[in-house]
Amino acid sequence: MVQGRLPTLPPSLPSFGVTENYLVGEIPGSSICNMSSLEDLDLSQNNFDGIIPECLGNLSHSLSVMDLFMNNFHGVIPAGIFPKGCSLKSFRIDSNQVEGPIPQSLVNCLDLEILDLGNNDLNDTFPSCLPIKIFENLYAMINGSERKGLERQFLKILTILMVIDFSNNRFDGQIPEILGQLHSLVVLNLSHNGLTGPIPSSFGNLSMLESLDLSSNKLQGRIPQALKNLGFLAVLNLSQNNLTGPIPGGKQFDTFTNDSYSGNLDLYGFPLSKSCGNNDQKQPPTKTDRDDALNWKFSILMGYGCGLVFGLSTGYIVFTTGKPWWFIKIIELCQQKYFGRKIRRSGGRK
Repeated sequence: MVQGRLPTLPPSLPSFGVTENYLVGEIPGSSICNMSSLEDLDLSQNNFDGIIPECLGNLSHSLSVMDLFMNNFHGVIPAGIFPKGCSLKSFRIDSNQVEGPIPQSLVNCLDLEILDLGNNDLNDTFPSCLPIKIFENLYAMINGSERKGLERQFLKILTILMVIDFSNNRFDGQIPEILGQLHSLVVLNLSHNGLTGPIPSSFGNLSMLESLDLSSNKLQGRIPQALKNLGFLAVLNLSQNNLTGPIPGGKQFDTFTNDSYSGNLDLYGFPLSKSCGNNDQKQPPTKTDRDDALNWKFSILMGYGCGLVFGLSTGYIVFTTGKPWWFIKIIELCQQKYFGRKIRRSGGRK
């Protein structure tokens, strides 16, 4: 374990990681911000404090990973770290003491795949941050011009963003329908905020989604039947909201337990014991139904494992204490995939 403060670093380093140590103090901006070849910066799981230096934006054209999670950073996210031409693929500052809104300049990071802002004190009206503003801006530009390159950028965003974690903050407002266009999204965690309104029916289009956590918000209305289309969905948590009506039945919904729905007093149907007082209540599954459900779930898990190994695009993130085991496995495989591709691309240079 390394202790103390960061020393002055060589300016030509392509990668710098000191995760899981006892380093303290502020990020030495005068040193790190001059590392013009830096691609990966991992300062996670230390005791760094102070504000995030705005001069990190100087590295925007080379830096693809900025991992600052589990430290003691405070203050706001500086807008200057996301300038035009931002090449970030992974930005993770979860489990710090960062506050305030998300800077609108985040829309400059068109290659972003992983965005984890959870467990801070951010407050904003969802969806004033990425990816919604990107969509709105690109739609406006595409509709107002004949520049086809903008449309290609828009389609690129739809096919690369895999992980969004805004949990444990103070976001409010409604969840936008346009999130349903993130076709490569694997993990969506908006839990423990102040989100209102219904669950968007467009979520039924998230065909790659494996985990959906909307718990501990103020969501209302019915659970969309369209969620039954999510064939890879293995984890669902809608608890502690104000949802009403019947729980969708069939396929993966027959595998979720009471915990997925607890705290919604006006929900009814399997697996809850509460009925609506009519004949529409779903009966407990028979042995054959249970066997079919188990076979279905086994097939999904097999496909899920293969899909992670062969199908996920580049990503880098390691979830730690407080994240479920399946979350950790997803991101560990993303990390392995990412570094494997970097090694091949560099020809194994030292």
